[in-house]
Amino acid sequence: MDEKPKNDQSPGTVVYELAGFVQRLAATLVDSVLLVLLLTIVMLVVAALSGANAPAQMAQFVGFAVPVAYHWYFWTRRDGQTPGKFALGIKVVKADGSEISDTDAVIRAIGYNVSALLFGLGFLWALLDRNNQTWHDKIGRTYVVRNTNQRRTIEIRK
Repeated sequence: MDEKPKNDQSPGTVVYELAGFVQRLAATLVDSVLLVLLLTIVMLVVAALSGANAPAQMAQFVGFAVPVAYHWYFWTRRDGQTPGKFALGIKVVKADGSEISDTDAVIRAIGYNVSALLFGLGFLWALLDRNNQTWHDKIGRTYVVRNTNQRRTIEIRK
């Protein structure tokens, strides 16, 4: 199955420019900082509500669920852009160019864990892949593309 976006410009076809590895890395770093802050706040609330004897399973669940919920929310409710992706002008789309669904977002977010296996090899895979896809892109059948709607231009008359 060929997942490469179509590059012809026939009616109904959307052409995207693939996001580069450095853009994706920078967006991931921004999102990682935000996720650490969010996880810290959620863990403090859970600890305050459950007391000092919170089970380790609760921490593991929160540590897994919060990042999945974070990515699901931004990919499905904010035009495929987490705050990091928004800051870098990139977004996530399905292989057919459409927005990702709730199920697609959860599968892709869980795929982040797969990409992190073996010292982040799944993330580095984008350097070798002709479509700049990571393992979680392949699992979720998605691309990370430049958001052309986000670019701002100005016309200056002489």
